[in-house]
Amino acid sequence: MTDDDAARTRLLDAAEALFYARGVQAVGMDELRAASGLPLKRVYRCFRGKHEIVAASLRRRDARWRAELADHVTAHAATPQAAPLAVFDWLHTWFAAPGFRGCAFVNAVGELGPAADDVALAAREHKQAVHAYLAGLTRPLGVADHEALAAHLALLVDGAITTAALTGDAAAAHRARAAAHTLLTAALNARNGG
Repeated sequence: MTDDDAARTRLLDAAEALFYARGVQAVGMDELRAASGLPLKRVYRCFRGKHEIVAASLRRRDARWRAELADHVTAHAATPQAAPLAVFDWLHTWFAAPGFRGCAFVNAVGELGPAADDVALAAREHKQAVHAYLAGLTRPLGVADHEALAAHLALLVDGAITTAALTGDAAAAHRARAAAHTLLTAALNARNGG
């Protein structure tokens, strides 16, 4: 790892933690500099501005978040039918973890609005990647429209995240799982002619 890579990593580590805990607007460049231990000139050598740091930290969070989710599903889903439901079990674990603050992508776009194109793009890419992952889980089920089923599951995922963030109740994942089970059962019954 080069010195520039190490500096970027330190800066993104600090940015991701601070932005998720306190919000993007509440964290200034000077605080990012202090938390990363980098001189301000070095911070601006790594990134041109705050929105670029936010977008980069979101893309890094996306990769880690989806990898952790996929690892959990792989380890805990014994059958293809169990895989989509394992998503909601993982969400429950995440919701119950200390420091859970909801969806970092929705939070960032909500704070910065449409003026932050690079941040909005990172958020859209995350949501599209989650949908694609869910479509990959529903494809082996052989249902009539696995893409539509994946879109419904994605809405349940986002709804559970938002509800858990607003209420502080990790059980939102269990309620979303029950709804996902109903959707899966209906799709499988339709596939089987029932």
